[in-house]
Amino acid sequence: MAIAFDETPESDVPRCEIRAEVPVPIEAGGRTLTARMITFSGLVDGREHLALVFGEEPAPVPLVRLHSECLTGDVFGSGRCDCGPQLREATDRLAEGGILLYLRQEGRGIGLYNKLDAYVLQDQGLDTFEANRRLSFADDERDYRVAAQMLRALGVDGIRLLSNNPDKAAQLAASGITVHESVSTGVFLGSGNRRYIEAKVLHAGHRIALTEVAPA
Repeated sequence: MAIAFDETPESDVPRCEIRAEVPVPIEAGGRTLTARMITFSGLVDGREHLALVFGEEPAPVPLVRLHSECLTGDVFGSGRCDCGPQLREATDRLAEGGILLYLRQEGRGIGLYNKLDAYVLQDQGLDTFEANRRLSFADDERDYRVAAQMLRALGVDGIRLLSNNPDKAAQLAASGITVHESVSTGVFLGSGNRRYIEAKVLHAGHRIALTEVAPA
C-alpha cells in the first residue's frame, strides 16, 4: 500500500536544484557500469549529499535506496554494522535502473567521532541506541527531507523504497514523496553485528527477519 502525502505545514519542504552531473564508472551488479553522479544546491542541511542514477532513464516509479554514509562499514568493511553489505547489495539491485541517494549522515546523524564514542559505550554493554542517548543524542538524528528534495529535483515523486527502516518511508511521505512499496534488504548477520541488528529490530522496528531475537 502506498504511503500517501499528508498536506500539512510540516511537509512544506523547499525545492533544491541540480548543481552538477557527471558520469562515473563504478562496480555494480558484478560488472563495471556507468552511474550518473549528481550534486545539488539548496539542500536544507547544507551538506554534500549525492545521487547516483543508474540506467538511461529512471522508471516511472523507480527503486530507490537512501543510504546513510558509514565510513567504517562502507570503506573499511567494519563488521560492527551491516552498512557495507547493504550498500553493495543496493548497487547490485539498482544496476539495471534505480537511484541511490548517498546521504552524509554518519552514525545515524551524530557524526564519525561521536559514533566511535558510541562504540566505546557499546563495548561497555550499551546497545547502539542506549549509547546515543548516553551521549545526549536522540536514537536517530537523521532528517530525510534532503532525500525528498533530491528526488523532486530529479523529477521523482513516487518510489519503491529499498529499506527495512519504517522511519525513512514515514519521513519521505511527510515530505511529499509517495512510497508505493517498501522493499526489504537482505539480512547481513555476522559475529560482530548481531546485537546491533537486534537493536534495530527491537527498538526501531526495522523489518529484518531474524530468528532468536528475544522480545524487548
